[in-house]
Amino acid sequence: MPKKDEILQPQLFKFALNLKTVLWGGDKIAAFKGITLDCHNVGESWEISGLKGHDSVVLEGEHAGTSLRKLIRHYKDQLVGKRVYRKHGNEFPLLVKFIDAHSDLSVQVHPNDDLARRRHDCSGKAEMWYIIDAEPGASLLAGMSRTITPKQYLEHMENGTLLNVLARHETHEGDIFFLPAGRIHSIGAGNLLLEVQQSSDITYRVYDYDRIDSNGKPRQLHTDLAVDAIDYTISRDCLRHYPDRSGKIQLLNSIFFDVDRIMVDGVYHLPMPHDAFLCLMCVSGHSTIDCGNGTIYDIGQGESLLAPACVHSLDFKGKATIITATV
Repeated sequence: MPKKDEILQPQLFKFALNLKTVLWGGDKIAAFKGITLDCHNVGESWEISGLKGHDSVVLEGEHAGTSLRKLIRHYKDQLVGKRVYRKHGNEFPLLVKFIDAHSDLSVQVHPNDDLARRRHDCSGKAEMWYIIDAEPGASLLAGMSRTITPKQYLEHMENGTLLNVLARHETHEGDIFFLPAGRIHSIGAGNLLLEVQQSSDITYRVYDYDRIDSNGKPRQLHTDLAVDAIDYTISRDCLRHYPDRSGKIQLLNSIFFDVDRIMVDGVYHLPMPHDAFLCLMCVSGHSTIDCGNGTIYDIGQGESLLAPACVHSLDFKGKATIITATV
């Protein structure tokens, strides 16, 4: 048992900004968050991350300045939950981002857990996208439009015709897409979205529209590495459907993570998931949250909070749409 002064008290963690400037990024994340930035081409805001070298840092309170990785090492299952800690140890299992695609992202694929562990000694990468805003005509690529073979994939790469066999989906606010490892994909220009993924940064880039990087060179492709990672069959479940109503609804239930949408209109009481943490990302509106410790927390559009497993329930008050994620 931890000493008394090592017991994690119920609280919500807010983390410092962690922005990534990229070739395809834009200016929507700053406007979405209601902040002013000196930089441009911001493509990603890493909201909650325990990835080594990119981990989130607590912004305020008694743990201000402490990284998420250090918090887990110190508080262990008090923070993530006993069953989560037994499976993942000191590694936080999720990575949550806001993504702004000013131009098309590269066509890419991620390895599954087995392949990633053999090649990179890390987990694979399944991910889910929640479309926050889509410009008229915006779309994305996800999965194959027809089943092909690895040999045909290499032939399409050689001939520059890979896009001919990928499925394109129009995007609209509120759409959700599930991308298990192996499903080839690309976020198209004009999409602002929330991404929930396994905590991994392994990406195999297979096509990049012949773009040039900041050093004047074509970006590296991983054509051969991707051969064994790609699911070459038709993907019929990329776009997921869910009932559009207030309160709590399930967006995705998978072996990798569970994602729900909470629509608060007045007050809403939310029990915490069993023996696990909860990530909360506000995609519109504003709400206060009471986690039972006497402190009232605020969450507004573009903000995220982490509720540790020691919290028993959350009471919301306001008008907001909040996406939650756990494992």
